[in-house]
Amino acid sequence: MTLLIKESAPRTQEKTNNVYGKVRLREHLMGWLFVGPFGIVFLAFLIAPLAYALYLSLFQKKLIGGTSFVLFDNYVKAFTDPSFLSGTWFVIRFSLVAIPLQIIIALAMALILDAVTSLFVRFSRLMIFLPYAIPTVIGAVMWGFLYSKSFGPLTDIFGLFGADAPDFFSSNLIFYGLLNVVTWQWAGYYMIILYAALQGIDPTLYEAARMDGAGKRQIALRIKIPLITPAVVLILVFSLIGTLQFFNEPQILRYLAAGTIGPEFTPNMYAYQQAFALANFNYGSAISFALGGVVFVCVYAFLFFTRKRRSFL
Repeated sequence: MTLLIKESAPRTQEKTNNVYGKVRLREHLMGWLFVGPFGIVFLAFLIAPLAYALYLSLFQKKLIGGTSFVLFDNYVKAFTDPSFLSGTWFVIRFSLVAIPLQIIIALAMALILDAVTSLFVRFSRLMIFLPYAIPTVIGAVMWGFLYSKSFGPLTDIFGLFGADAPDFFSSNLIFYGLLNVVTWQWAGYYMIILYAALQGIDPTLYEAARMDGAGKRQIALRIKIPLITPAVVLILVFSLIGTLQFFNEPQILRYLAAGTIGPEFTPNMYAYQQAFALANFNYGSAISFALGGVVFVCVYAFLFFTRKRRSFL
């Protein structure tokens, strides 16, 4: 009897393992079934085009001699091209001003909405977030109308006081005109992320701070902001990547700011011109990947800096 029990024990364990293995296999298959459609779209519309663009960037098409393999010559040309370098320098300067401005505005609005408890808060959140819901093209066209000296309202408003309206399409003010458009478009989106992070903080921390004599300002500076630092870092990365790839707003406004916004105003615009206006797909692809390298270096440097110090605040 004891022998039969000892012989049946391994068989029972083996059956259990087989059943468990089938369940695990079924779970893996179901997981791949759900992930599969996204994986196919991801490969077809992102990985494959990127691979083809990288392939194009390694070749050069000439009128005489046809297409030839040049390896990294297009990249060397890009990083010595004054048009590409000037556009890259512009978006870097623009990032250094636009990103802190957007974060400060978004953080201030999030802190105010988190501190206020009234029915008006919901309406305020919606109104602040609304510019992000407007398509970029429509927003750029709207601001182009407002900036226009020919038919925009600024001319009439300043005319009431006997003054000339500022020309935001001039070379001296185009930087600030674009800065206003981008801040208006994205500050509300960043505010929602920060506000959601603030809502996740345990309210008992505020009560304990008040019992220790902390005021609203001290609670905001010493509790709220440090606890939402990960959310701030997240939106900083988002804004850094998006600003370095600046394209939509200047591309739309260039037709209203003739002579100020040229086809090489930003690296993305320059790549677009090379690829679709001049049919130089090889060099346009190289510029795109060169810009991707610049974005990667900037984001990696920022993440490395914040990781070493755990916080920049």
